[in-house]
Amino acid sequence: MSIRLRLTLLYTAILGLTVIAFSTILFVTQTRATFDSIEIDLIRQASFSKESERRPPRLPEPGSISSERPPELTFPSGALPGRWTQTRSITGTITGRTFDLSDTSLPISPQGLATVQDGGAWFEMAQVEDQPLLIYSKLNLSWTGATQIVQVAYPVTQAQGALNSLRLMLLAGSGLAVVVAFAVGWVLAGAALRPIQDITRTAQTIGAERDFGRRVQHIGPADEVGQLATTFNEMLAELASAYRQLEEALDSQRRFVADASHELRTPLTTVRGNVELLQRTPPIAPAERAEVLADTTAEVDRLIRLINQLLALARADAGQTLHRDAIPLKPLLEDVCRQAKGLAPAAAPGCEPPPDVSVAGDRDALKQVFLILVDNAHMHTAPGTAITLSCTATGDRVQISVRDTGPGIAPDVLPHIFERFYRGEVARSGPGAGLGLAIAKELTTAQGGTIEVESEVGRGSVFTVNLPLIQ
Repeated sequence: MSIRLRLTLLYTAILGLTVIAFSTILFVTQTRATFDSIEIDLIRQASFSKESERRPPRLPEPGSISSERPPELTFPSGALPGRWTQTRSITGTITGRTFDLSDTSLPISPQGLATVQDGGAWFEMAQVEDQPLLIYSKLNLSWTGATQIVQVAYPVTQAQGALNSLRLMLLAGSGLAVVVAFAVGWVLAGAALRPIQDITRTAQTIGAERDFGRRVQHIGPADEVGQLATTFNEMLAELASAYRQLEEALDSQRRFVADASHELRTPLTTVRGNVELLQRTPPIAPAERAEVLADTTAEVDRLIRLINQLLALARADAGQTLHRDAIPLKPLLEDVCRQAKGLAPAAAPGCEPPPDVSVAGDRDALKQVFLILVDNAHMHTAPGTAITLSCTATGDRVQISVRDTGPGIAPDVLPHIFERFYRGEVARSGPGAGLGLAIAKELTTAQGGTIEVESEVGRGSVFTVNLPLIQ
């Protein structure tokens, strides 16, 4: 069962119960009011009968023929017409009746007779000559001082007919109201749920076409359904962004695999060729053999470095947590300067005295970051030019900068230098694989820091690492 149908049925049921309750109360109230009015008339008529009984009845003239029928009552001037009245003795025997009763007797039930004999009044319904009557009975004193029972009746055919007509009108009106309520509820529920249907169709279209640019067009108040449509559109925007990021990540992964395969294939091919040269018969010359071995050793070292870099990136991608301790920065930078001088004495960086501060991070990871930046400056700086390693503490951050005076980085290349395997035109002739700066960025980010670069073509570049300072 759909939500629209459930809402419509619920709305119709509530309205139907309300209409039925209202109609029932109205019918019961009208019925009670009608019969209360009749009962008041009967009580008034009984009072008229009491007044008439105080006058002695006319005796039959001498010589007239007596009738077996009980004497008929006469009413004073002003008595209500059309009311049937009858008198009984205290034992229940009929002692008189009005002309309109003729030979008809007004009945009284045993319970009613007992109630009246005890001094109470009694109303009851009775069918007399196929006509429903409401009969009122009570005790009365006759003109002779005897106690008798007065019964006054009222035909309720007209009243019952009016009440039956009212009941039919209420039933028909209630049924019509329920039908109209169902139709109106169906239309209103459809209008209220139309944004949800639009959301459903949009979701189906997105699932079929993978089009996250579609949106739900909602024109209406900012109610719950409107908020749902707005939230759905916001969710689509987030999904579109996530989908783009996923596509970019997949493209980057594919490029990473392709570039890694290419970078690994080149030294492996060289090693294989050198092994085949060493296996030649007759053997190659000793001098050539020494060159082949040196070249093989260099390519193996290159493979080791490349594999180590790939492992470092894999750990970073896996979200491997680095220990973040309080690292004194001064001995760490001095160690980096010493190691850089040992690797390249002719191009050793000039290290400015670092401040005596501590940063939050992993010592080995930070050392690897700084060595990568210094090595990158060596590769892109001509011999005899200056490389400077400096450190400045400001506020709650500390900046470690590696400055070179190399050819600089072109503006179109600058946004891509931290991408994996990316190598600019100047760097293509170098020995690197394009992974060093990517590793430096991943390790810096994992320690809550950032890495930035400023460069000017022909004047050099400045790589700056920002780390949280421990006071």
